[in-house]
Amino acid sequence: QEEKKQLTLKVEELERKLETTSAQNIEFLQVIAKREESIHQCQLRLEEKTRECSSLARQLEMAIDDAKKQVEQTRERAISRERAAQSKLLDLETQLSRTKTELNQLRRSKEDAQRRYESRLQDLKDRLEQSESTNRSMQNYVQFLKSSYDNVF
Repeated sequence: QEEKKQLTLKVEELERKLETTSAQNIEFLQVIAKREESIHQCQLRLEEKTRECSSLARQLEMAIDDAKKQVEQTRERAISRERAAQSKLLDLETQLSRTKTELNQLRRSKEDAQRRYESRLQDLKDRLEQSESTNRSMQNYVQFLKSSYDNVF
């Protein structure tokens, strides 16, 4: 009986331990269930964030592609403008060269015309002087003739 009593106490103690362990198991199962639910929610959020990141990555790639295209277009426009400016510069340099040549020709023509004018002026002065000299001579001769006629008549 003593043995039975001890065994009964042991059984009761084991049953209490079993109940405690069962309660702990239930608590652990609840904790595990909550953690699994939490893990599941985290996985769902992770998947959502992954999709969002993928979407943002695509948008970023598209933005980078657009930016590259814009940079390329801007570069091409700049090159085109530079070529146009260089072409205009060459045209202006050519026009300047032509204008300088024309100016030099005009200067030479002016100098030639001035030399001809001065030569012609000097020639006219010489002829005028000769004409005046001839005129004085003739006036002197006329005066001489008048004096002579007066003396004769």
